[in-house]
Amino acid sequence: MNNGQIIRAAAGQTSETLSAEDRMRAILARVGEHGYQSIDALAALYGVTTQTIRRDVNTLCDRGLCRRRHGGIDVLPEEENVAYPARQILDREAKRRIARCVAEAIPEGATLFFGIGTTPEECAHALVDRAGLRVMTNNLHVALALRGNPSCELTIAGGRLRKLDCDVIAGEAHGFFSRFSVDIGIYGVGGVADDGSLLDFNHDEVRMRTELSAHCRRRFLVLDHSKFGRGAIVRGGHITEASCVFTDQPVPPPVAAMLDDAGVMLIVAPPSVSPTP
Repeated sequence: MNNGQIIRAAAGQTSETLSAEDRMRAILARVGEHGYQSIDALAALYGVTTQTIRRDVNTLCDRGLCRRRHGGIDVLPEEENVAYPARQILDREAKRRIARCVAEAIPEGATLFFGIGTTPEECAHALVDRAGLRVMTNNLHVALALRGNPSCELTIAGGRLRKLDCDVIAGEAHGFFSRFSVDIGIYGVGGVADDGSLLDFNHDEVRMRTELSAHCRRRFLVLDHSKFGRGAIVRGGHITEASCVFTDQPVPPPVAAMLDDAGVMLIVAPPSVSPTP
């Protein structure tokens, strides 16, 4: 399912017992599986009024998770990514588990590139106590996360800011990463095709990611399970070009075989362990 692999409502709940948030998760899961859903059909399915469903639909669309269509709700088109604030929430625990694994692989004093996206942002949060880092990034969320690290030296790409995403990818930023040579580049991706091709939502995103990966000695691709098989329209690069792939669930078997054949390390973050009461 696209756009974050939203989980279904809790097992065993009926439509009558769903909270508003659980009902919206269930609506989003249904839209992801079946496409367009009308307001009337959703109201009948969940046993609530059409006014209630309209409020749910408005909330989901305002969060950037779906789009309105006449009389109903539909998935976002493949050329449009989920809004950044919504992506920060989606699969957050999975991204944090990935970030903890990445942080274990980063030594003190490392030089790093950080690309755009919410998973690299979580990786930055996981490094706030790592000493002596030197970081170059076009992701302002990363810079803000690491500004609390007193020993981290930050260099930020200049150029036109994408206000909602808080990153810099347009022409003014092209060539930024090529001015450096660093130990490790940490980057995400919009999606991974079945053949292992990396996908993003516009050419500037691909160009910046390509430049980043070309000027670091090791390449850490960080992505949660929802990115495998997810559609995006611009191809650039291949998953086997990474030095190490960090994710939260086992990857599709054909992709695992590609990584193994190419000698790329695959690290699947272990599940979180709940504290014992």
